[in-house]
Amino acid sequence: METTDGPSDVCRHHRARPDPVRPGAGVCRHIRRRRIHRPEGPHTLSTVIVSKLLAIMLIVGFGYVAGRMRWLGGPQMEPARVLSNAAFFLFAPALFFRTTARLDLAAVPWPMVAAFFVPVVAMMLVHYGAQRWRRQARGLPSAAPAVRALTVAFGNSLQIGIPIASAVFGETGLGLHLALISVHALILLLVATTLVELDLAREHSHGPDAGGLFGILVTTLRNTVVHPVVLPVLAGMAWQLTGWPLPEPVDEVLQLLGSAVVPLCLTLIGMSLAYMGFPTSLRGAIGLTVLKLVIQPALVWLVAASVFRLGGLPLQVIVMLAALPSGTNALMFSQRYRAQEAETTAVNVISTLAFAVTAPIWLGLLNAFSNIH
Repeated sequence: METTDGPSDVCRHHRARPDPVRPGAGVCRHIRRRRIHRPEGPHTLSTVIVSKLLAIMLIVGFGYVAGRMRWLGGPQMEPARVLSNAAFFLFAPALFFRTTARLDLAAVPWPMVAAFFVPVVAMMLVHYGAQRWRRQARGLPSAAPAVRALTVAFGNSLQIGIPIASAVFGETGLGLHLALISVHALILLLVATTLVELDLAREHSHGPDAGGLFGILVTTLRNTVVHPVVLPVLAGMAWQLTGWPLPEPVDEVLQLLGSAVVPLCLTLIGMSLAYMGFPTSLRGAIGLTVLKLVIQPALVWLVAASVFRLGGLPLQVIVMLAALPSGTNALMFSQRYRAQEAETTAVNVISTLAFAVTAPIWLGLLNAFSNIH
């Protein structure tokens, strides 16, 4: 989750950078002619997708073998949960703090950020509301609605998103993708954390120590701020506002800790499969997969094009970001709150495999749309 200094596409006739968010606006004719990027050929795209999915599945398979062989202990020792807690309380906070502290707010394409996160967060909240309304009838835990909402919203923007953005959209598209994912986890995890802590505080308010509405709000605020996701983000923002660079030794330590998040979370998927297996019914997991791979990119495309008037390369980048399979942070979140763990694991696996089919379809539609316009 690195930041970027923005597109490096400079016209050789005019030493001015193009505006990546408003295609053609105030841009010379030499750059405007190159504004819409055509996706790579099917052979190149297939190679990129297959290679990344193969690498991910091999790591997941390693975690599954480790779980089946009980290399880290039996189920009673809960090794998967121990590793999940290590990721959630140690490695992820280092990643979030470093990302926020190094974030260059001036380089973030805010219109693109709004065009992506407004529909994504809206869909997340609608799904959360629907799940919360049906939670008690289905006997689900209090954290289930927020976990399912995050599973639908959070995409694998790092392991799969970066290679595809680079291969399909080139250096300029990759720069836009990196700018978006620099705030991707921060925004979505902040929303999910607030929702789940509010639900947990509301549940505890029915006990003997209930403090009414004020008690719910105080508990939610305290647990949301003093949280391994939110607190590092707030601390990183505070550091970023000082304008000071991170000391080199501190930056290196944070980078080393943060780099463990991705392989650890992928391993956790395999270990969770080994210890818990798939849920008895895959109906819920398949439904969440359809929402993630089909409904969300369609909604982002509709809102970005019609409301925010986005087009060209920026539109292609955010649609493909929305079309990515469910990310591993959703599994880490579900294990943190002990809710829908088997289902979230199944969604990670199913959506990742299905992406090999849906990705070429979305790119083909984007290419056809670009040709029309």
